[in-house]
Amino acid sequence: MPERDGSRYIFVTGGVVSSLGKGLAAASIAALLESRGLKVALLKFDPYLNVDPGTMSPFQHGEVFVTDDGAETDLDLGHYERFTSGTLSRLNNVTAGRIYETILAKERRGDYLGKTVQVIPHVTNEIKDAIRRVSSGAGDGRPDITIVEIGGTVGDIESLPFLEAIRQMRQEVGRENALFIHLTLVPFIAAAGELKTKPTQQSVRDLRAIGIQADIVLCRTDRFLSSELRAKIALFCNVAEEAVITAKDAASIYQVPVLLGEQGLDELALRYLHMPAPPSNLRPWHAIIDRFEHPQGEVRIAVVGKYIEYEDSYKSLKEALVHAALSQRLRLHVDWVESEGLEQQPPTAVAARLAAADGILVPGGFGARGIEGMLAAIRYARESGTPFFGICLGMQCAVIEFARNACGLAQANSSEFDPATPQRVIYKLRELLGVEEMGGTMRLGSWPCVLQPGSRAAAAYGRQEIHERHRHRYEMNRDFEPQLNAAGMTVSGRSPDEVYVEVVEIASHPWFLGCQFHPEFKSRLLAPHPLFVAFVAAAHARTVAAGGGASQCSSSPVPA
Repeated sequence: MPERDGSRYIFVTGGVVSSLGKGLAAASIAALLESRGLKVALLKFDPYLNVDPGTMSPFQHGEVFVTDDGAETDLDLGHYERFTSGTLSRLNNVTAGRIYETILAKERRGDYLGKTVQVIPHVTNEIKDAIRRVSSGAGDGRPDITIVEIGGTVGDIESLPFLEAIRQMRQEVGRENALFIHLTLVPFIAAAGELKTKPTQQSVRDLRAIGIQADIVLCRTDRFLSSELRAKIALFCNVAEEAVITAKDAASIYQVPVLLGEQGLDELALRYLHMPAPPSNLRPWHAIIDRFEHPQGEVRIAVVGKYIEYEDSYKSLKEALVHAALSQRLRLHVDWVESEGLEQQPPTAVAARLAAADGILVPGGFGARGIEGMLAAIRYARESGTPFFGICLGMQCAVIEFARNACGLAQANSSEFDPATPQRVIYKLRELLGVEEMGGTMRLGSWPCVLQPGSRAAAAYGRQEIHERHRHRYEMNRDFEPQLNAAGMTVSGRSPDEVYVEVVEIASHPWFLGCQFHPEFKSRLLAPHPLFVAFVAAAHARTVAAGGGASQCSSSPVPA
């Protein structure tokens, strides 16, 4: 019998090819529904067998997004949080690996009472249970609508249990309480001079073959579909013509909710779900687009990292810079610098490579590769007065560079890179404390921090107590704090028990700050992170002082 608990669901699937933007589409739909005053929850299913993305290479999977409760999740959850007001948890990202891990644990305990464990019903039931945990509210209040994104592409064998589960789910909750939205590709073939709808037709046909009829088709393309093409897709895909929506390429991802809203996507979805809702309020999104299209200055940030070849490795970082620049009506230019390319280079070559940057940011990462290049970039920033922002590994490298070149500790290093170093200014403190939970010695999720009054960090936040998300194993060794202080580097943020160093600064520098946590994970389009705002403002001030940019910039909030 259909469940009558008031829950409504939107299931987002994708076809033809991967990387069409299902996560962005799901986040945009959520933003449109939130703009109408509805409470929305989001859930991402990933079909791969890893239990979570935490041990996956950034080159394979992009960044690992971390939630407040310490879950290592898919980067699409970053889109979800940046586009909506929700704060997500480990419930909002489930992999096939976690589903099977749960089932096998139950089987070992005898929970199935000796029954044969099968994909149907055991795997599909576990998937549906994961959906219901989110749609129930899990202590945060029941959402009006739960949006579920199925990773992968229709036709992949890995996705089949998830597609079967959502097919069953619609039967159980009632057809009027569930909606299927399918994202496909309509490519433009230059040789023929036209858009081709056949891939979309075949993708929807594949979906129908497993029992799912799309209600709305989002067509990813580089131009708006003509009425003739929309009618053709509607005919062959068995949907209403108004349900064929152009998911056009946009200059900024933050234009996507507005583009979809202008085509009535949210209105159509609510009509199909029989849900009344107030008119949408997209004024904040229009204000953002206006700032994007009409900047009053520009700023150039060099990001010196070790995963530069694949920009999705730093997805949240890039978006946090965008948020900060937009808040000040600045056009952002990001110069991606591969840290290995700076190794073995003389200081003059490093300076030449980074001279055009108004600010330098060194992000997080793991392992020894490219570290000497990061150190060279940090030394240039420190000695040239270029605003510098170090995050996680970037902060640790800032401590190492300062210890070597300002404190005279020539062998200063991290025990991650050189276990035998006699001057381990960075080390695995949690291991020494005997702490083994939360991923062994990994410090994950939201941790409190107390900021020093009068520090740059405290000025940026406007308060002294903060909570930020972490993902790292190594910490600054406080035994070296007196030597760092004597040379001019201060610890301006600590854990409340003063065990962990969270923020370091150089007060004599125009703007030099490193933080052990990942502030990019909490930056949102309508609420830019204060550290990124302060860093971008300092970088822009430098270029204005040098006569290289417009002086008028505003950090006023976006209108609600």
